Amino acid sequence: MKRAILPLVFWSCLSSTGLCQTAHIDKAKDAGTLVPLPMSVGGRVLHQTDASCRAFGTKCYVYQWPGTYFEAAFRGHEIFFEVGRGDEILHVTVDHQNPLVLVKPEPGVYSVSGLSDGSHSVRLEVVSESQGGPDGFGGFALPASGKILKPKKRRRQIEFIGDSHTVGYGNTSQTRECPNDGVWRTTDNSQAFGALTAKHYNADYQINAISGRGIVRNYNGFVGDPVPVAYPYVLFDKKDRYEDRSWQPQIIVIALGANDFSTPLNAGERWKSREELHTDYEKTYTQFVQSLRKDHPHAYFLLWATDAANGEIQSEVKKVVSQLAATGETRVALIPVNGLSMNACDWHPSIADDQRIAGKLMEFIDANPKLWQGK
Repeated sequence: MKRAILPLVFWSCLSSTGLCQTAHIDKAKDAGTLVPLPMSVGGRVLHQTDASCRAFGTKCYVYQWPGTYFEAAFRGHEIFFEVGRGDEILHVTVDHQNPLVLVKPEPGVYSVSGLSDGSHSVRLEVVSESQGGPDGFGGFALPASGKILKPKKRRRQIEFIGDSHTVGYGNTSQTRECPNDGVWRTTDNSQAFGALTAKHYNADYQINAISGRGIVRNYNGFVGDPVPVAYPYVLFDKKDRYEDRSWQPQIIVIALGANDFSTPLNAGERWKSREELHTDYEKTYTQFVQSLRKDHPHAYFLLWATDAANGEIQSEVKKVVSQLAATGETRVALIPVNGLSMNACDWHPSIADDQRIAGKLMEFIDANPKLWQGK
């Protein structure tokens, strides 16, 4: 497939050193045939025909859950990739250097050039949240002069299920006030605790989280699928169930309850009292973990909770862990995380908070290294 000439999109580097001195993203030029690369995909995707992805003669990878990433390996001095539909913030990383950043790139083919003519790894990571609709990626491709290499497989897998705290909602913001699209622009899932923890252990990961959603109740009672209802599907339209037998995480980290309990019940909600909400939450959370256990018989569950909402969240999660234990579940633990600053957008965890949460998770995992062997 010939490359089309497309408008240059704005990009920037996070550092003035390293890769940013040489590698750069440009509009693609018509310079010969491109060969699609095999990829490793992190996250839930549909591989389907889509008009926004067609330059490489392959189907489009369509996704909506946050933290999705694509990796490939090659030998050469230039790599191409195709951005499909959707508004998103992308980080493009070559050889684990500082990322090149694309903010709301137009659909089309882009090149990363200025590389040494040797072996390279490339990673495209979606760091923004896309509740409004799915995004697309057309894959990586090489000019005929390049050589295809196989991306390295990781034997560790870890999954993170949650709400805005797991998404990384506005976590790079220096203030709690984030008007207009401030939340979207300051959300960086690559710096949230999930990605930090997974990358520390060189593990593949999924971030299955939706801001504002809970176990049974969403923030301030707004109408929408709570996480356990949306969870079984690849996209939020609930048309295609997620079924991938190769995804068998050794560790599943869950943080849900902030939206269930951070606001008072409103008139018209189905729970007549806080006690009814507690009962429904505990029952549904327990059933959710049990359903995950059926699909992941060797996983260890880490349920973490903050001391926010006057300790109500943590108290309820503790009850869930106790109820699971009463049913015979032995591979579950509560990880309390207290004293977070919540200095980012709308009183959400900051980068420093994300590091603290990741540290708490790592502390438990390091003390139980056999978890990675499913023991």
